[in-house]
Amino acid sequence: MSILLDASTRVIVQGITGREGSFHAEQMLAMGTKLVGGTSPGKGGSTHLGLPVFNTAYDAVTATGATASGIFVPPAFAPDAIMEAAAAGVTLIACITEGIPIQDMIRVKDFLRGYPSARLIGPNCPGLITPGVAKIGIIPARITRPGTVGLVSRSGTLTYEVGSALSAAGMGQSTIVGIGGDPVLGLTFSDVIALFEADPATDRLVVIGEIGGSDEERAAELLGRGSRLKTVAFISGRTAPEGKRMGHAGAIISGNRGTAKSKEEAFQRAGVAVAETTDQIVGLLS
Repeated sequence: MSILLDASTRVIVQGITGREGSFHAEQMLAMGTKLVGGTSPGKGGSTHLGLPVFNTAYDAVTATGATASGIFVPPAFAPDAIMEAAAAGVTLIACITEGIPIQDMIRVKDFLRGYPSARLIGPNCPGLITPGVAKIGIIPARITRPGTVGLVSRSGTLTYEVGSALSAAGMGQSTIVGIGGDPVLGLTFSDVIALFEADPATDRLVVIGEIGGSDEERAAELLGRGSRLKTVAFISGRTAPEGKRMGHAGAIISGNRGTAKSKEEAFQRAGVAVAETTDQIVGLLS
């Protein structure tokens, strides 16, 4: 089993004829994802990569029965693409686009309250992958292998690094989810952890956080209430100076809030093993 994405999930790519959308749609197809079409305004009725292209997400969903979408469109259009997908009935939306203004995402989040069945991953994220089965986004299939370790991360680069290390150690993954590092996101750590808790095929968990915000602390509180999953956490940004943004738009600390130390202590209080470096994750998970 897995969470969110399996072999039966029918997927579209919004922005399928663009450079990024086209390249990653090919990669999604190559690993067996049930990609059933895509959107590109003004190109409806054509085909691309052997798939039908539609003008709108509504047209794509109506024609293909898609329930999931990967969004590869420029920042100026991504908020509307997310809302369009939700309004069309898509229940899993992975927005890869980075650089979306915070105020635009606040508007999107408010809109999504009217579509509670729509789950948004991202934006500014690598998406998700169920190894050997399907993916939406940009996580390389070659660094993954099927297994029982769940992985949820704010950092795309560390997702790849840790996923590769787990695979090399023979620790396959049930699903890998990159939630993104922007201040305003869709699914949170707690949301994804709850899904892994309910997945009988997942028995271990890796949580990769970073400085900024308090999402990791909330996740630690959830795990501290009791979890069947053997969990290891890693927080990046230990040496970041106060008030300076590091990498992601959400990776900024102020006072004692959002520091690596505060997050690590929260996980330790919850009884979760905390890795000081990514190299320690595999050993602590064994």
